[in-house]
Amino acid sequence: MPIYEYACKDCKHEFIVSLSLREVEMKPTIKCPHCDSAKVEKKFSTFTAKTSKKS
Repeated sequence: MPIYEYACKDCKHEFIVSLSLREVEMKPTIKCPHCDSAKVEKKFSTFTAKTSKKS
């Protein structure tokens, strides 16, 4: 499940949200868990993959 990073424009709190691709397609309203504001912006983050196999 992809993890998305957000930053609140009101209180500057940074947080992560795990959303399935189906949930992302539904364009949910993301709210800051600290102040409950809906004024959040998605941050640019890198992609990582985790596997059970050691390389």
